[in-house]
Amino acid sequence: MKRSHKPIIWSLFAAGGTFTAFMIPVMILITGLGVPLGLLPAQTLDYESVLAFVQHPLTRIALFGTIFLTVWHAAHRLRITAHDFGIRADRVVATIFYGLAAITTLVALVVLALI
Repeated sequence: MKRSHKPIIWSLFAAGGTFTAFMIPVMILITGLGVPLGLLPAQTLDYESVLAFVQHPLTRIALFGTIFLTVWHAAHRLRITAHDFGIRADRVVATIFYGLAAITTLVALVVLALI
């Protein structure tokens, strides 16, 4: 029986979709509605406050996890969408989208490590 890499991709896709479904609405609520509507103080999103928040090690891990899972979910979703649009060069499409996801993951890791 031939081994497949599909379980790895599907697990990242499923985890990314689940995590994104829970986290992105919270982020939108805080950054898009909470501060502009006055539900949160204006200094919540000041540069100093955000920098202090991001410099905490647990926050960096959480941000990396958010970026990592969301990007891999999006890569797989875009691959399937390209197939639905009739682009049948699956190996090329998969290489492009998963390669971009891998590059984005590495960039996020480097940037968060340098903060």
